[in-house]
Amino acid sequence: MADPRGFLKTTQRETAARRPVAVRIMDWKEVYERREQGIVVNQASRCMDCGVPFCHQGCPLGNLIPEWNDLVWRNDGKNAIERLHATNNFPEFTGRLCPAPCESSCVLGINQPAVTIKEIEVSIIDNAFDSDWVKPHAPERLTGKTVAVVGSGPAGLAAAQQLTRAGHTVAVFERDDRIGGLLRYGIPDFKMEKQHIDRRIEQMEAEGTRFRAGVNIGVDITWDDLRSRYDAVLVATGATKPRDLAIAGRDLAGVHFAMEYLTQGNRAVAGESIDSQIVADGLNVVILGGGDTGADCLGTATRQGAISVTTLAIGKQPPSERPDHQPWPSMPTLFEVASAHEEFGERSYLASTIEFVGENGKVTGVKVAETEFVDGKRLPKQGTERVIPADLVLLALGFTGIEGELISQQSGTEFDSRGNLSRDKNWATNADGVFVAGDAGRGQSLIVWAIAEGRAAAAAIDEYLEGSTVLPRPVKPTDQPISIYS
Repeated sequence: MADPRGFLKTTQRETAARRPVAVRIMDWKEVYERREQGIVVNQASRCMDCGVPFCHQGCPLGNLIPEWNDLVWRNDGKNAIERLHATNNFPEFTGRLCPAPCESSCVLGINQPAVTIKEIEVSIIDNAFDSDWVKPHAPERLTGKTVAVVGSGPAGLAAAQQLTRAGHTVAVFERDDRIGGLLRYGIPDFKMEKQHIDRRIEQMEAEGTRFRAGVNIGVDITWDDLRSRYDAVLVATGATKPRDLAIAGRDLAGVHFAMEYLTQGNRAVAGESIDSQIVADGLNVVILGGGDTGADCLGTATRQGAISVTTLAIGKQPPSERPDHQPWPSMPTLFEVASAHEEFGERSYLASTIEFVGENGKVTGVKVAETEFVDGKRLPKQGTERVIPADLVLLALGFTGIEGELISQQSGTEFDSRGNLSRDKNWATNADGVFVAGDAGRGQSLIVWAIAEGRAAAAAIDEYLEGSTVLPRPVKPTDQPISIYS
């Protein structure tokens, strides 16, 4: 264990500094400065010898957090990355993008600020790449079995890497022209630069994974044809169907889904030429939705030169401290200030959107009213209407499920009541040899759940093909975030 008195010696939680706002909004590089190793070691020493590490129950991957905290404190980075990679294929992704439910479960968090688990994690993997400790792990033997993974987001990539290392011949299909899924085109570079994806792809290619970008399964190849060519198929396409807002003025020009905007923004940053790109330069922007996607839109609009950005959320502003009804070790809903929020823009809560206002077919404003709660329902309060000027409106309202019409028609797979692909305890759909992992089966969720599901589904596929498996199964399809109070 790390210094057993470390949490008494270092009581302050110290996180990585963000680059100055005036500097970072002029480029697309990551917001956070490189973590100073001495500070990281000091923070790792705060990890307690707590007996029962509740951070484990907060992380669906089952990350061995106290173990690699101890190794960091001892300046043993090589063994630290070994312990981290034992449960997590891509800590450079989770260390940058996960909201860290492990920290909400940290025992130290009962009466002190939690250990900076997420930042220690990303420092371990960054140091490992810098030290050339991240090597390909090619399989010792090939099984002769083939697996098609459809979708190259975190679930698909995790499953592909596990199955390749188990000796199967794996091909990852992606309908976009580059591998990475939402990691590539949904996450702005100021949150995660794409070099982190590229070097993982290089490692996976060296291990034997094959990548097929620009292939739209269901269109270029039917799902039935794909199944006939491979011994097993994993569906990891994500829950990409956006939630719409069917109100007056929805058809006005200038009202777009958030992912359409973010995808184009990421392509532009990558140097691609885009016809009719949605750009916020010189515009009044209104974002509907106060989550991470909305913050990504805000940061993108700021860097593109928007003259104003207003983020609207229909609900109440969350509290800044853990509320009584969400006690430790559950993950509370708190008011968070993302890097984008401290850069620019306004945030408005209890704002019910009534209609989009426009002239000559183009949006010019968003009519909103104050939200009131009647019998548990959120309704616009009469007499509180106002119009917010808007030249560009972005809908960041979440997702409703998988784009699954073609897979259902072509392979007969069934859906659950939430619009996701149905699956049994072995991650299998009703179609023989077709499995599902990640948001396509769970619905919109966290990156750690996607990677955990990809790893678990890989074990199920390996067992289906070989009769047994030694691959880990960190989660079951029925698992949900848990609390000792639930």
